[in-house]
Amino acid sequence: MHIEEVSGGGAGGNERAVRVHIDRQPYRAETPTTGAALYALGDVGAKFELFREAVGDAEDEFIARDQTVIQLTEDAHFYSQKEYRLIVNAREVFVESRRLSYDQVVALAFNPVPVRPDIIFTVTYRKGPRQNPKGSLAPGEEVVVKNGMIFVVTQTNRS
Repeated sequence: MHIEEVSGGGAGGNERAVRVHIDRQPYRAETPTTGAALYALGDVGAKFELFREAVGDAEDEFIARDQTVIQLTEDAHFYSQKEYRLIVNAREVFVESRRLSYDQVVALAFNPVPVRPDIIFTVTYRKGPRQNPKGSLAPGEEVVVKNGMIFVVTQTNRS
């Protein structure tokens, strides 16, 4: 069992220590704390992102690696994630980035990407996170992804 006491990770005023779990390891942390302090406590690598497990069918909460204040509860569970499993044109793909651009999604759908002046791509998605559950992506735009998100990329010729 791995338990550490966090000091100085609080966000100021009335802190109290609670037990939390990061990647199934128990830790003691002051609440409130910050996202940066949780990443440091759990030794979450630079390419990983941290999420707080939600209760029921609610979406797990992304924890930013910054000074955002986080209220902890006793025995809260957090996990780190490096890859996101997406479905692009009915194929399973894995990406490491929480954000994807229009060009990145097109590249996941077509390898190599056809390049001609008369070709355009339409990108639609569904089963996205709360901030963008479904929609379309235009050139120059990006979208936040989550596990199980579905993209459909179609190629058409301009007439």
